[in-house]
Order: sequence, then structure tokens, then C-alpha cells
Amino acid sequence: MASRSSRTIYVGNLPLDVKEWEIEDLFYKYGHILDIELKLPSRPPGFCFVEFEDPLDAEDAIRGRDGYNFDGCRIRVELAHGGRGNLLDMIMVGAAAEVVEDDLVFLIGLSFEFVHCDLVVVRGLPSSASWQDLKDHMRKAGDVCFAEVHQDGDGAMGIVDYTNYDDMKYAIRKLDDSEFRNPFARAYIRVIPFSIGFAKLSGFGLFKHYLSMF
Repeated sequence: MASRSSRTIYVGNLPLDVKEWEIEDLFYKYGHILDIELKLPSRPPGFCFVEFEDPLDAEDAIRGRDGYNFDGCRIRVELAHGGRGNLLDMIMVGAAAEVVEDDLVFLIGLSFEFVHCDLVVVRGLPSSASWQDLKDHMRKAGDVCFAEVHQDGDGAMGIVDYTNYDDMKYAIRKLDDSEFRNPFARAYIRVIPFSIGFAKLSGFGLFKHYLSMF
């Protein structure tokens, strides 16, 4: 069977009230779906990963649904390129996990972990910045898997996933304090690593899940 990354698509810019069956309705005609992993953060947009049995079906789904208007949202569909579960795959080696709340994770067999991944956080973006603007800018440092932009007060914050660790590190060196431009605005941005730590709270394996951005 082909690798998971070659048959898994990323679907972005989803409304937060989307249901899993609606995602299945969007993509079932392109081929047999093995798994749908729906991610609905506290603030829009939502996103998901859809794993097909056949990589050719994933390619058909991208051609057929990228830019499709779903419930007033123009969704983005592209190959995940290993972005699916990028954090969890590294965090959860040898451990079972269940999300309890937004900031709590139940882990078995792991006392303390501090994990780095291929994500960076971009702060200081103008409010007019789109995911495509951000992706184009961050491609100056390497191969970007996907990018998301979230409104953050008067401006915006971005999260960018690189396909490899070296490109991520180079992006921090090259693009931190760089000038970001789009047709509407320009701004100097901060590019910082995104890391996740798990601090043990009890002997029964309850861990606090926290973000460390530095």
C-alpha cells in the first residue's frame, strides 16, 4: 500500500460547525475513504485530514474540491505531505493518549516529554494576510506543507508547517524580522518555533498540555 502521506489530503478553511458526515459527503465520490480526522479549534477556521485508500483518489479529490464553496467558505484542499499528525506522531511514540480537555492530555507510560516539530508560529501579520500570502512568503525558506492564518486582535497570527526540520530551522533564521507584503499591507513579522511540552501532574499519568513559544 502507498504511504499515508501520498493518500492523505488536508482540507482547510472549514466552518466550525462542520460535521464529519458532511466531510464524507464532500469526498466519498472520489474513492474509498479510510479515515477522517476533523480538527475544530476554539477559533475559526476548522480543518481536517482525509485519508483515501488510493493516492490517485486523493489527487482527484484535490482537483475536484480545492476552492469549492462549502457553506459560504472557500475550502482549501491539498496533499498533506506528512502534515497529518505531525505533532502527535512524534509526541506519542510508545504512549497511548486521549484528549480530556483543551489543555489536558491523558498519557500512559510517559513521564515527561519535550517535543520539537516542523511548525513555526508567525506573529505580527497584518489583518489582511491570507493563508496563500503567508505560504508564499514562507516558501522563501523551504518546502511548506500548509499554512493557516488566524485573526489575533488588530492583526493576525499564522502557523506554518514545513515538510522537514531543516527548512523549519532555516525559516526561523532567514524570515524572523523579515518584511511581509501583500497587495494591501506590509509588516515586519516574527517567526518563532512551535513546541509542545507535557508536564506530569500526577502519578496516574495526567499531563498538562502547554504551548511554549520562544
